[in-house]
Amino acid sequence: MKILKYLFLLLLLTLVALTVFVATQKGIFSIERSKVINSPRATVYNYVNDFRNYEDFESWSLEDPSMRMTFPNKTIGNGASYSWEGVEGKGSAITLKTKDGESIQQKMKFDDTEADVNWTFKDTLAGKTIVTWKAKGTMSFLFKIYTALNGGSDNVIGTIYEKSLANIDKNLDYETKTFTVKVNGVVKKTETPYIKQTFTSEISKVNKNARVVIPKLIHFSQTNGLHNNGKPFIIYHTYDITTGLAKISICLPINKEISISAGSDILAGKLNSFEAVKTTLTGDYSHTNEAIVKTRAFINNEKIVPELGWSHLEILTVSKLDVKSPSKLVTEIYFPTKPKVVPVPVEAPVYRPQTQTQTPAQQKPAATTTTPTPAKEEEQSEF
Repeated sequence: MKILKYLFLLLLLTLVALTVFVATQKGIFSIERSKVINSPRATVYNYVNDFRNYEDFESWSLEDPSMRMTFPNKTIGNGASYSWEGVEGKGSAITLKTKDGESIQQKMKFDDTEADVNWTFKDTLAGKTIVTWKAKGTMSFLFKIYTALNGGSDNVIGTIYEKSLANIDKNLDYETKTFTVKVNGVVKKTETPYIKQTFTSEISKVNKNARVVIPKLIHFSQTNGLHNNGKPFIIYHTYDITTGLAKISICLPINKEISISAGSDILAGKLNSFEAVKTTLTGDYSHTNEAIVKTRAFINNEKIVPELGWSHLEILTVSKLDVKSPSKLVTEIYFPTKPKVVPVPVEAPVYRPQTQTQTPAQQKPAATTTTPTPAKEEEQSEF
């Protein structure tokens, strides 16, 4: 019995000593990890800037099958947030400030541990991206014990960051490079009433703007008792690769034509029916330019006459609102064309020579009568 008492006392003293040791340790931590990601900076930034992608790359979520993540309507940009709950606890994160393509500032809470999180994105000469992930904060008492028993905060959090950055590289390398482009040929689009927002945008930011505008159009439609009649689409009124700018209308098709009072930033319109060359892009939106180049080559090779009144139309058949994986996105692209002129057959005229009847007194023996030769029929033009 005395041995058990001594063992219990020793265990108690050890626990007290560990508690005192942990309590006297600094609760402040500062972690930083960097990695070269084999994808363009804009692609990496957009991926990290959307909290919905975190369950695909954060190592702690991948290693805990029971973890449940909750996403609100806004998961991109300033004010975006998400929360999670798993075996080891629950937490949340919010985006405080972003600098497009360059940096993201966030605030994270995990039980009683809080941290200021910063991401930075820089180009490399090889077209890749250097991603730096920093976190600075204060640990809860339990987290201090956990890190003390597992090699310190830099080892625990730093390992999580290293694995997560590796997952970002792996996911983007596959997701952004897996795509197909198929030119479907000439089709006819039927007329479609819609609601829209029209503005000038940088071509590289059209997809980002669409993710912001489309939820507004959907909310407007629902609030006013309208019914969606298809997938959102983007009308490119102009598309200037020299300046990198495009005048666009981001549209939501609806079931009927409507009128909207003046002063609204959302307007109504109708897309008239038209003929077009259709191309289907399956994969990340960053490959849109490749699809456009292939479509224009088809138009030239087939000697199709383009309609130059406006540029083209993109239907977001499967968008980020439907799936998370970039490789599963589907964008239908329509380049308007002038209808082919079909020649109308014209019945060729029939020339009949006229005959003249003369009396014997009127006939002159020395004269001969010549019948005129019909003129050669003129060839009909196709145009």
